[in-house]
Amino acid sequence: MGPDPRPAGMSVGQILCTLARVPEKYLLEGGEFMTLTIVAGLIVALALLGPAQAEVSADATFERNDYAAMQNWLCHPDKADDACAVDLRTTIVEANGATTVEEFSPAEEPAIDCFYIYPTVSRDPTPNSDMVPGRELITVHQQFARFSQVCRPFAPLYRQMTLLALQARITLGTLPTDLEMRYADISDAWQTYLRDHNDGRGVVLVGHSQGATMINELLEKDIIGTPAEDLIISAMPIGITTHIDDETGKAAGLPPCEEAGQTGCIISYVSFRETSPPPADSFFGFKSEAGEDALCVNPASLSGDDKNLHAYLSAQNVTDPSRQPVFAEGVEIETPFASVPDLLSATCQTTDTHSYLSIAINADADDPRADDIQGDLLFQGAVQKQWGLHLIDMHLGMGNLISIVQEQAENWEATE
Repeated sequence: MGPDPRPAGMSVGQILCTLARVPEKYLLEGGEFMTLTIVAGLIVALALLGPAQAEVSADATFERNDYAAMQNWLCHPDKADDACAVDLRTTIVEANGATTVEEFSPAEEPAIDCFYIYPTVSRDPTPNSDMVPGRELITVHQQFARFSQVCRPFAPLYRQMTLLALQARITLGTLPTDLEMRYADISDAWQTYLRDHNDGRGVVLVGHSQGATMINELLEKDIIGTPAEDLIISAMPIGITTHIDDETGKAAGLPPCEEAGQTGCIISYVSFRETSPPPADSFFGFKSEAGEDALCVNPASLSGDDKNLHAYLSAQNVTDPSRQPVFAEGVEIETPFASVPDLLSATCQTTDTHSYLSIAINADADDPRADDIQGDLLFQGAVQKQWGLHLIDMHLGMGNLISIVQEQAENWEATE
């Protein structure tokens, strides 16, 4: 039986880093599905940031960012200090504890592009973040840089909703974030990309949590029904509830990806442990008031991996070095990522209230590999079941998503 890698609790720093990844629906409509436990936890943790700053009116004018300037991008083919040009080596940990190192090389001349929007990470003391990268760099490393294996990576900085704004929403009942400014950044970055860099190339849209919300908004406002729609190889708004329209069968204006190599489609899911499905009040994967199910596309099925997840898990706890993940007894991981073949599998499940990606841990008590993984959100030592495995939505399916994009890209090239 391998060691249990889960930490006994979560530091305030970790809570602050992650709790703002709340679907925008709940921030705007009052969070009525949040339990008192979550709300109390948020208030206690976020109150440590100090008093809320002055509100910013959503009607206030703001200066537009110039996305022709490389300083406004995290990842960009023309950027000298590209945040996607990072160490992505992975230690593969077999069930018997044996390890090998998987090297990583980006594609030399990929035929397609990927456009990524990151989740809530900003601790800036303002309702909207500034344009100076901080934890955004870590998040890009964890969630997006690996896509450079199959596409040119584009990831703009944007003035996202910050943790401070969430504090104001919960404690004061107000939303000080300038949502128009936030979306203007995404739209301006997208339009600059189309004008200066696309040249008719296919593009994959990738986003997680707040970033996934922005992907859906971008589809609605700037893509569906425009010439740009023909460029979309696929959209991946992950870790957010994306409902399926009962009349059209589409989600965010695109049909679900159902076959290998299918293009012009959407992949979305929220992840929960098989042993801990979403409670009725969870805000991830919930059924809409109109009865619309949340979309769940299983990346481990679409990739042809027979429901086996090709996860790339973080091998380093960058927030709290004292609690490092353990993948096998006596094994030290010196690469940024670890992979655990055949340990994780996934199926889409639907209950009366939710649709979600159910994650099974296929552990063997007799082998030296760890029998579990990190990924739960804990507060004061207690797992917050409403969140599921939200913190590692992207990590769990990363290898599968890369394989999916590779096959989509090949089909895209063949039809162009």
